Amino acid sequence: MCKLHLIRYDIKIVLVICCGLLFGCLILPYTVYAQDQLIIISPHHEGIEKEFASNFEKWYEEQTGRPVKTNWRDLGGTSSNYRYIDSEFKRLPDGIGVDIFFGGGTDSYLRFAENDLLSSYKLPEAQLEEIPQTYHGIPVYDSNYRWYGAALSSFGIMYNEKLRQLRRLPETKTWDDLGDIRLIGKIGAADPRESGSAHMMYEIILQTRGWDNGFALLTRLGGNVKNFSAGANVIPRDVAAGQVIYGLAIDFYAYSQIASVGSETIKYVLPSDGAVVNPDSIAILKGAPNIEVAQKFIEFVLSENAQKLWMLRDTDPEGPQWKGGLNRASVLPTLYEKLGDRCVVTNPFTLKITPFPYDATKGSTRWDIVNDLFGVLIIDSHKDLVTAWKAIQKCKDESKREAAIEALVEMPLTEEEAMKIADTDWKNPIFRNDKIKEWGQFAKQKFNKALNLTR
Repeated sequence: MCKLHLIRYDIKIVLVICCGLLFGCLILPYTVYAQDQLIIISPHHEGIEKEFASNFEKWYEEQTGRPVKTNWRDLGGTSSNYRYIDSEFKRLPDGIGVDIFFGGGTDSYLRFAENDLLSSYKLPEAQLEEIPQTYHGIPVYDSNYRWYGAALSSFGIMYNEKLRQLRRLPETKTWDDLGDIRLIGKIGAADPRESGSAHMMYEIILQTRGWDNGFALLTRLGGNVKNFSAGANVIPRDVAAGQVIYGLAIDFYAYSQIASVGSETIKYVLPSDGAVVNPDSIAILKGAPNIEVAQKFIEFVLSENAQKLWMLRDTDPEGPQWKGGLNRASVLPTLYEKLGDRCVVTNPFTLKITPFPYDATKGSTRWDIVNDLFGVLIIDSHKDLVTAWKAIQKCKDESKREAAIEALVEMPLTEEEAMKIADTDWKNPIFRNDKIKEWGQFAKQKFNKALNLTR
């Protein structure tokens, strides 16, 4: 019995050892190949995603000795991203399973910060010192380190110079030039309810001119638009292809077309009556499941090597591999001098035009109500608007034209009224829907009135 017992005991030992070895063999590959991960929501185009993903993954492994996988969630433009994040946090207030929000200007980040949906992370001091706190009065990063400008973006007008000359159309050097009635059907623009950069340009016009004059220009501009696209990235391609002659564009989209077809064909100007250069931001979301990796990503994006990806040619050994490059401006002022002629974008820190001091807080507060007003009065009513605008163009009686334009640009509420309800009643869906219906009727009536006044 003792021998049998010992034999059974030995068998047990062998089995334990074999199981241990087997378990070790199974677990070893996981230990060696297991990856950290990072989940990012971004309105950025594929080129930016690929460049920052591949370069970060390489940098991260060099820094930590561990591999990492970046997972990008594409939900459309900035407005779509904002709505998704906002609605998910209402459902999951402690975290939505996403680490990073990357791109889409500044206004969305201000709103998220105000609602305590961002996680604060202060960069290492030496790195932070390289980034200016403000640019012409506009914050480049949050004083509480909840968001950082990852690049600088300008907003302006691009146009097809060859077609403009061929058709003997006017140059556009100011926002006001886009309201010229000779440009009917010749402008490309985007829906601000879908595109954050489109919203930004309309808000710039409102801030530089004031509420009534701003919406008057936006209405005339809207009458000149051939059609409104969902994304702002469509417009530069349409300008280059001659589908429209002029387009409202963020700088890097214009620069990409210039790099593709040449500066003799495509022109890009910063409007002298309201040039704005704004940070395009990045932030860690509240409850980020991979917080340490997210912090590393912030460090990487604002590092000198990553900032070079924005500004160098695709043929430069330190530049992006994406064909045509990324064509964006760095937030590091000293990098422009270091790169010299290798840099493909204009240095915003040496602009001859003094940028307009954009009020990001005001823009953030009234983001939704401005989008809805523009959407109802100009996009949803576009057919009626264009019909009335064309009738005004054909009208020879100056007094009738003036009366018709005055009716065309009427507004259903003042700026004071809009600001008052923007942060309160506008969050009530019943109130909002009732107002949108009311504005729809208002738009129809005013465009009919403008049409009748031309007869």
